[in-house]
Amino acid sequence: MRDVYHQGLDEVGRDLARLARLTGAALRGANTALLGPDLQAAETVIVGDRAVDTLRAWLDDRALDLMARQQPVAGDLRVLVASLRMSADLERMGDLAVHIAKVARRRYPSCAVPDDLRDTIDVMGVVGVHLADTVAELIEGRDVPGARRVEEQDDVVDQLHRELYSAILQPGRDWPMETAIDLTLVGRYYERFADHVVSVARRLEFVVTGTNQRGE
Repeated sequence: MRDVYHQGLDEVGRDLARLARLTGAALRGANTALLGPDLQAAETVIVGDRAVDTLRAWLDDRALDLMARQQPVAGDLRVLVASLRMSADLERMGDLAVHIAKVARRRYPSCAVPDDLRDTIDVMGVVGVHLADTVAELIEGRDVPGARRVEEQDDVVDQLHRELYSAILQPGRDWPMETAIDLTLVGRYYERFADHVVSVARRLEFVVTGTNQRGE
């Protein structure tokens, strides 16, 4: 019976990593859709979010079932409770990728991003995808030092987000209002995606050590 229980715990960890990779793929597709612009890529991201939602629901059901049936000890209970919170962060990351894809779809065949800001948006997307893929590897390896380094990469996204806002507010811009709105929203979506990765990394640290670098 306990072998089945530990197999269930392993499955929860594997599915968390799989969920992280799905969100990374979604953000990669959303970035392509936005900068292409690529309508098919946008539709693929939007439809593909069902897989993220389904996996998150299955993962949560599995974690709750293990808690209800197996009476986990403190360390295992920490894993299961943290997995519920991590899955919520990961699902939200998928939703944010969908939001970006919907901006791309709404403006197609035009590109929602002005030419002089394409590089900034592209780097935000590339770093976001890298963060999602990294956290998947960290979950699989229970890598606490790596989890702590995630915040350094998040700082890159934060800086790019500030630069994007400065560009939006720069005097003399003659963009249509819809362009300024799109850029404001998109910048926020990328920034929040990275923030959720940081949240997952902190929860991973808590799973492994019982605390995190902030002493929480």
